Amino acid sequence: MRTALFTHEACLDHNPGPSHPESPARLRAVLDALDEPIFSDLDRREAPRATIDQIARAHPRDYVTQLLSHIPDSGAARLDADTIVSPGSGEAALRAAGAACAAVDLVVSEEVRNAFCAVRPPGHHAEPTVPMGFCIFNNVAVGAAHAREIHGLNRVAVVDFDVHHGNGTQAIFQNNPDSFFASTHQSPLYPGTGAVSEKGCANNIVNAPLPPHAGSEEFQHAMTETILPALHEFAPDMVFISAGFDAHGDDPLASLNFADTDYSWATQRILEIAEECCNGRVVSTLEGGYDLAALGRSAALHIAALMTGNTKER
Repeated sequence: MRTALFTHEACLDHNPGPSHPESPARLRAVLDALDEPIFSDLDRREAPRATIDQIARAHPRDYVTQLLSHIPDSGAARLDADTIVSPGSGEAALRAAGAACAAVDLVVSEEVRNAFCAVRPPGHHAEPTVPMGFCIFNNVAVGAAHAREIHGLNRVAVVDFDVHHGNGTQAIFQNNPDSFFASTHQSPLYPGTGAVSEKGCANNIVNAPLPPHAGSEEFQHAMTETILPALHEFAPDMVFISAGFDAHGDDPLASLNFADTDYSWATQRILEIAEECCNGRVVSTLEGGYDLAALGRSAALHIAALMTGNTKER
């Protein structure tokens, strides 16, 4: 079975402004990197629009409709200090969340082995009723809720290796013992959450903060000693990846020093646990990454690892 790639041109129409780091060029960099011949076997799909019902499994319905009503007809509107929306942002946000749900459907049906959602805006900072940190809806949480509600996959896990802590996903998951969230991230750094002491209602939250200037060795140690054993012990029915690439040493928004190959290494380790626990069911979705060259290379290695994971015996 192949790896699916979900994306949509509407995700390029979300425009926070010419100087904003979360620019359409980010998605173009990822898609350009996937033009190489080794990615010719990707099962390329158009991301559908999420319904209000789908998003309302992760965010209150009134909040969803109110937020969409704030999308401007022209110009720009500011949802918080960092989160700016334009006329195309509503459609982009719906397609980003819809990609996660459609990816779940395809993976669970075994039409594909796993999937990557090349979408924007990102989602992991979006709390139940607060858009923040460039994020409008929490795409990975919407996808996880869809897996639970529609497919009966009760135990869902998210592994987040973005340089910023996924406070929104943690907030949505922390009071549900059947939801697991694990994160490596730089600390101190925005948004200021993600301490080791934040454990959730049933030790279902696992944070492994890394100090500034940490690199491959520290990242792999955190994954091997903390996150991966906890993921295995949780024994998920499906694994989601919040795939941020801004911990790369070239990224301008933080000061970790990951290498390109750290992303393929981490993906392979996550796939191994998913193979053992949940028949290899993995859906990954794009989060951060702001140096365009590093983003393209790192995302390409992540997706290549998803694809080569398909060759393992089931």
